[in-house]
Amino acid sequence: IEVLVHRHARAAPHFGEDASHTMAATAANSSFLTGSAALGAPGAASRRRSARRAGVVTARASSDEQQVSASPLASIANAARNFGVALVASAVIASPSAALSPYANPVFSDLAGLEANPVTNARSLLRNALPVKNKEMREVQKRLESISDDLRVPGVRFTGVESSVNAATKILANDSAKIVAAIAPSKLADGKAALEQLKLELVDFKVIVEQKDKQEVPLAQQKTLALVGRILEDMVDGFPFQVPAPYDTAPLLKGRATVEVDVKIKDNNQVETGVMTLIIDGYNAPVTAGNFIDLVERGFYNNMEIQRSDGFVVQTGKPMGPKGGPDGFIDPVTGKERTVPLEIMTTKSKDGVPVYDLTLEEMGMYRDEPILPFNAFGTMAMARRESEDNSASSQFFFLLRESELTPAGTNILDGRYSVFGYVVEGQDVLRELKAGDIIKSAKVVSGIENLTNVTRTVVNAPAMEEDASVAQ
Repeated sequence: IEVLVHRHARAAPHFGEDASHTMAATAANSSFLTGSAALGAPGAASRRRSARRAGVVTARASSDEQQVSASPLASIANAARNFGVALVASAVIASPSAALSPYANPVFSDLAGLEANPVTNARSLLRNALPVKNKEMREVQKRLESISDDLRVPGVRFTGVESSVNAATKILANDSAKIVAAIAPSKLADGKAALEQLKLELVDFKVIVEQKDKQEVPLAQQKTLALVGRILEDMVDGFPFQVPAPYDTAPLLKGRATVEVDVKIKDNNQVETGVMTLIIDGYNAPVTAGNFIDLVERGFYNNMEIQRSDGFVVQTGKPMGPKGGPDGFIDPVTGKERTVPLEIMTTKSKDGVPVYDLTLEEMGMYRDEPILPFNAFGTMAMARRESEDNSASSQFFFLLRESELTPAGTNILDGRYSVFGYVVEGQDVLRELKAGDIIKSAKVVSGIENLTNVTRTVVNAPAMEEDASVAQ
C-alpha cells in the first residue's frame, strides 16, 4: 500500500506550484489535513467540509469492520487502515465513492459508486456523450457495443455476437421511421444514407457470424458502430444550450472538431514520428474545447516540447521562452494570460448546461457523474493551478493509465479537471511520448466551422526554453 500511495502522490497534473504536500505526506502524517490532496489543494471552506466528512468516516470505522468486502479494492482499503483511516478518508473526500471504502454504511450510500463495467473505450464514451436521447439508436448502439464482451471470450462467443447483430437488425427493420424522424432536418440526407448503409453492413455482419470468422468480427463491429455514431451526430440539431455569461464571448466550440497531432520522438530506435487523432468535444465543454481549438489554429502548440511524462500523464502547453515566464497563453490583444473556467457537464447538469467555476466536490455534487469521464487511455483535460479552479490556460494533459487507487468509474480526477476530448487513433504513439519529444504540428482537420467568437492573429512559436518541465 505504501508503494501505491507514493505512486499516486506523483500523479497530480499541475503547474507552477510545489507539489511536495501530497497524499503520500498525508498517509505519513495520518491526517489528510496536513497537506493538499494529491490532485489539488482545496480552499479553506473545502478543507473544512472534507474534515467533517473524514470525521464521520473515522467514527464509523471500528463498528463496521466486520462488513469489509473480499474484493481487491476492499483489500487495498483494509491494508490502508494500518496507516490510519485518514488515508482512505482522503481518497474518498477527493472523489467520494462507496466502492473505495471497506465500510458499508449510510455515509457512503449518498456517494457515487463504482460502476460495475465502466466504459473505457474513447469512441464509445464520445457516442454516449452526444446530446441525443433516441432510444432506438441507443439500443442499437448498446447491442453492437456489447459484442466487445463476446470478443473477450477465448475463441469469440459467437452466440452472443449473433444475438446482438440480430437484435440490432430487428430494431432497424421495425423502427426506421422513428430513427429518421429524430434526424435533424439539415442533416436528413446524410442520416438516411448512413442508416441504409448500416442495414447493409449488418447483413454482411450476419454472414461473418455464420462463417465464424473471428478476425472479421471486430472489424465489422467497428464499421457498424462508426455508422451508429454518424447517425447519432446527425440527430443533433444545432447547439443544445446557451453558454452563460461571461463565458459566452470566449472562443467556443459549438460541436466537435478533429485534430491531428504530428509528433517527433527522440532517442527511440523503434519509432521516430507518429500521428495522434483527437476528437475535441464542444457539446459538453464548449469553452474549454473552444480555447484549445483556437490555440491549435493559432499554431500555439507547433514545435512545442512535451513537458512532462511520468507514466501517469503526458503534459504540455507551457509557453516556450525564458525560465520564469508565464504559465499560460498570453493573449496578444490584452497582453494578459487568457484563462478558462473549470467546466464539467454531468449527467444531472441543470438544463443541460455544464457546471462552471467550482469542482463537483465543492458544489456538493458527489452523486453526479461527468459525461466526459477520465475512463479512457488518452483522456484529454486542462491542467490548472491546484488552488485555483479557473486558472486553466494552455497547459493540458493526456491520461495514460489508472492508478491502483483510482480505477475507472471512481477516481479523484473526475469532477476536478475539465475533460474536453479523447485520443481515438495513435494511442501507441502516445505511449511512447516522453519529456523533450516534439509536437511538430497540431492542426484541425474537421469541425473548424463549429468554432465561434474568434478574433486573432497567428502566433509564431518562440524558441524553446531550456527546461520546459511543467511539474516541479
